[in-house]
Amino acid sequence: MSRVLVVEDESAIAELISLNLRHAGYEVTVAVDSTQAVAEVDRVLPDLILLDWMLPGHSGLSLAKRWRGEARTKDVPIIMLTARGDEPDRVAGLDAGADDYLTKPFSTNELMARIRAVLRRKAPEALDSAVEVGGLRLDPGTRRVSKGQQEVKVGPTEFRLLHFFMTHPERVHSRAQLLDRVWGDHVFIEERTVDVHVKRLREALAPVQCSQMIETVRGAGYRLTQTQPTTA
Repeated sequence: MSRVLVVEDESAIAELISLNLRHAGYEVTVAVDSTQAVAEVDRVLPDLILLDWMLPGHSGLSLAKRWRGEARTKDVPIIMLTARGDEPDRVAGLDAGADDYLTKPFSTNELMARIRAVLRRKAPEALDSAVEVGGLRLDPGTRRVSKGQQEVKVGPTEFRLLHFFMTHPERVHSRAQLLDRVWGDHVFIEERTVDVHVKRLREALAPVQCSQMIETVRGAGYRLTQTQPTTA
């Protein structure tokens, strides 16, 4: 679950953004001014910052410059939110270190799409790294899944689903979260589609005795567990 810090002093806008983010499965913290924002970032490093330009105290622009200048925060993605839509202002925001720039008023659909895009760009190198959980190995570079010497045949959607599970093991993911993180911008797919692909993924993993790694958490969603039950 990605952690998003919303830095916005207009309570109605902050509430609307937070509601949509939480519905999409993000963990959200709100800061209403620069002092609170700095304290929140110092407390827990977010995966992404939504930063309003006009804030009490230091401006969003100065905060972006500050975070870009510090080793701990220099790689945290920042999307700047502002009523200032003129090109010089957009350039100033991007020059300060913002990864993207959204002018108010904006649609929540566009905001969510921008957030997904920025998070996908955040660590592209991680997408190519092989990952191994419970003896099961997935290599994005070669598009192969294997257990020991046995190769596992999975379809492209099941591959992406398994990759997400394996890079976020032991966490429970709702169907809505899986749709957002695996299917991305395809917002019109029904949540029951996730069940179909989980079933196919389990069937693909059955020959290497790994199907039970994908657990159903009743009323919550799905989880990939590293510990497999032992069989006699």
